[in-house]
Amino acid sequence: MKLFSSFVKELKIASRGFYFYIEILMAVIILIIFLFAVPDTFTDKTSEYLYLDMPNEVKETYLESITDNPKKVKIVIDKVEKETSLYTTENKEIYILDSRADAIYIADVERQIVAIINVDDNQTFNYEYFLQGYESEKYKDLLKILHVESSEKIEEAVDNQDVRSLSTNFEELSDRENILPSILVFNGALMGLFIIAAYIFLDRQEGVIKAFALTPTPVWQYLMSKIGVVMITSILSSLVITVPIMKNQPDYLLLVTLLMTSAFFSSSLGLLIASFYRNMMQAFGVLYTIMMLMIIPSVAYFIPSWNPFWIRFIPSYFMLEGFKTILLGSNDWQYVLMLSGGFLLTGLIIFKISNKRYKKTLAG
Repeated sequence: MKLFSSFVKELKIASRGFYFYIEILMAVIILIIFLFAVPDTFTDKTSEYLYLDMPNEVKETYLESITDNPKKVKIVIDKVEKETSLYTTENKEIYILDSRADAIYIADVERQIVAIINVDDNQTFNYEYFLQGYESEKYKDLLKILHVESSEKIEEAVDNQDVRSLSTNFEELSDRENILPSILVFNGALMGLFIIAAYIFLDRQEGVIKAFALTPTPVWQYLMSKIGVVMITSILSSLVITVPIMKNQPDYLLLVTLLMTSAFFSSSLGLLIASFYRNMMQAFGVLYTIMMLMIIPSVAYFIPSWNPFWIRFIPSYFMLEGFKTILLGSNDWQYVLMLSGGFLLTGLIIFKISNKRYKKTLAG
């Protein structure tokens, strides 16, 4: 009962401060951006640049195999505006360059995908690709074998492959919905790391902590009430974003559970970090470093080809997995509850350490 009273008191105090409303306002701004600026499905056309080093008759035949409706466009190459042909397919925009020098410039300076195609004396096409260095080994190996056989044989082999679905009862997120897990991790879970530290440092500055040290209330109740406020704002801000976009697809009970436990974990971590410093300026470097570390799995989330094993040791990796599982509506409640239990247990351990720290340093 004392803990609840302390929580209600902290919630009232927080509602009169600006940190509480900053997070809610940020959630509203993110929602507006999602609804009016982020398309439901992204256009994923890639731009490619080709130089066809071959006789005109062969070049015309080759281009007719791509599409029969090219456009004349102008591009800037080495500060010079040049006219070129643009061939548009379902997933590509192919620019035809006039010289090898232009192709090398586009690859070297503009860092674009470039290929030079020529025909030898045996009327065989030869392909020369300019890579940027970030391509995966699988992609490089694919380029090596792509033109070993004719396109007709490759298409025939693909069509004759026996493809069996391991599972047909699954949902897919749209491109806009697919961004939500990273937003929930950052705005819903990790913001507690900064917010809880800000609350502690603000109480230090205003003398609240020194006054609290003279009361009989246990330290852990003071800390837990702070965490409770962060958890409430985390849940509210996350639901403000999620409900209008996802509507009734997710299991909101599981969502709230994972939000609470992940926010508890990050808030406990924020408490522990704040216990070593006297103000936000001193702690900012450590908090910023931890936040950047936590964001790394989100980078890998949007770059599927880059998924090193070591990012699985970063807690936010499992937050992403959990939130995506919930948003998909896959009803994999065992996995989500396992993650929630892990965050809760780890948060309790960190909270216990923080409690011991604050018993010694609360009035310092």
